[in-house]
Amino acid sequence: MTDLGDFKTSGSGASDGESSIRSTDEREEFTEYEAEAVGTDRGIGTVAVSEGLVVAEEGEDCRIRAYVTTGNRSEIRLGSYLLVPYPDGELLFSRITALEYAREFHADDATEIHARRAMRRTWNGEDERDFKFVATLDPVAVLYSDGGELKRRMTDRVPKPDAVVRRATDTEEIKTGLKIPEEGVFLGHLAVGGERVKTAAEPPTIDYRLKDDYTDGDPLVFRHTLVAGGTGSGKTHSTKNVLRQYLGREYEMDDGRTPGLAVVQFDPQDEYAQMHDDNPQVSAEQARGFDREGISHGGYDDTTVFVPSVAGTGYEASHHRAERVEFTIPFSMVRSNRWLVAGASLNDNQYNALSHLLERFFRQHGNEGTYEEFKTFLDDPALREELDESGRVHEATYDAVKRRAWGFDAVFDGDARPITELIHEFVRPGGLSVVPTYHINDSRATEVVVLAVASLLIDEKLSNDPRFDRIKETPLVIGMDEAHNFLSGADSAQGARVIGKFTEAAKQGRKERLGLFLVTQDPQDIAESIFKQVNTKLVLNLGDEEAIKAVNIPSTLAGKVPYMEKGQQVVYSPDNSEPVELCGLPVCLTRHGRD
Repeated sequence: MTDLGDFKTSGSGASDGESSIRSTDEREEFTEYEAEAVGTDRGIGTVAVSEGLVVAEEGEDCRIRAYVTTGNRSEIRLGSYLLVPYPDGELLFSRITALEYAREFHADDATEIHARRAMRRTWNGEDERDFKFVATLDPVAVLYSDGGELKRRMTDRVPKPDAVVRRATDTEEIKTGLKIPEEGVFLGHLAVGGERVKTAAEPPTIDYRLKDDYTDGDPLVFRHTLVAGGTGSGKTHSTKNVLRQYLGREYEMDDGRTPGLAVVQFDPQDEYAQMHDDNPQVSAEQARGFDREGISHGGYDDTTVFVPSVAGTGYEASHHRAERVEFTIPFSMVRSNRWLVAGASLNDNQYNALSHLLERFFRQHGNEGTYEEFKTFLDDPALREELDESGRVHEATYDAVKRRAWGFDAVFDGDARPITELIHEFVRPGGLSVVPTYHINDSRATEVVVLAVASLLIDEKLSNDPRFDRIKETPLVIGMDEAHNFLSGADSAQGARVIGKFTEAAKQGRKERLGLFLVTQDPQDIAESIFKQVNTKLVLNLGDEEAIKAVNIPSTLAGKVPYMEKGQQVVYSPDNSEPVELCGLPVCLTRHGRD
């Protein structure tokens, strides 16, 4: 280890170990500290031991502090990454968790005279030399070389006193220290305090990648993703950029085939169809930069908009050029998902009655039975009387079920092809299918459309005897914006069945090549059984304390969330890397906005 040099202090009149105690007047004249170094300064300072030097199994018991020299202090930030060498060439990779000034001399600066003199003179930075500037370090990992390859292990060694501390500026060292994969899906650039981490390489930024191969487990896309952010945080912009990276990727199935990933995106604000088109705000220079970094960009040609045909609504598409296909929900889909016509909340007794009525209806009419025929079926007074007299369904329960099953005329059996006849076009290897619901004014109808289509995809993915092989045999991501509207807590009989279905989908996703991509501004409203299956969380600005608490990210990063600017985000993906802060791209990689 090379020393920073031998330092001589002039004018102090104090020997080693003595305290230099001066009055305010005396110290007014004592402003110069001369340090004559042998050689050239390296790093930002040295490891300090005045208050101990400890590495422990429990993080809170660790105590590593570094003295930062005057010329380096202005560039040091909370969260910055530092390296401390060991004598044998290994490196301690650490993060700054606290910064403080401490008195260099034992003098009282909390006095009227001192304060007023400081207020009257122009500060030129030299007075900072009167103070020690100390950084507290959180040891993240030990970096070591194994056969020429840089690797990391848990912190198991204490650094030496006076070891030179330097900023981490090498891409390989930082990525290894933070366990960031070299290859994978691009999410953004590593940042500290909202500023991108700079390196000496070209480009001078550090790309954050999400593991996307089978070398160490399964691609994280099939272990589910959550994007959480408040209004104006840039969550749709960020979601589009991430989904654009997945489009065109291929994944191996159990039979050895490698079809392209299909994405089905439910779109409540009619924004994702624009992924078909280029973003005119992306300059040629920016596009070349994306190419250099291996970032997919530009409109995605294989984008199709599947428009739900709901009576009394119309869909406009002047803001994108993607192909449109209309579809309707056939009432036959209710046979396997009876809760679709539950309407308002039903208790268990009422739900069982509804199930019995639907079972009897489809037994009589088969899969060709329509919603109009079901209403006629329920309107039969003889049926009501029969079920009441037999004790199977009380007449009051029958009436409650009938009331709640009414009012879906605009949703089922519309004037368009059933979605069950469009599966080959809807789930396309390598294709993006967008289901807009912005044009549907009835929230009840919107819920039926989204849950009916999503349940169809999930049922086929999880089935051992699928009706549609295309769904079963294609790697699939189901994207759901405003997910809190559909996957909230199960406070009713039908709600419990919806949550149960999506929970099972989340649990079986890795095996079935099924990924959930949930986008929300209210993560606290998503059912816990689904939420805890999500491996990757991208958290943008959130102002609500309950929402921040719900995403369950480390407290050191959670405190930054309310202050994040548009596009800034925290990534918490334990199976991919250490929790880190990122800056997203300043532009959307596809068309975005109605301009």
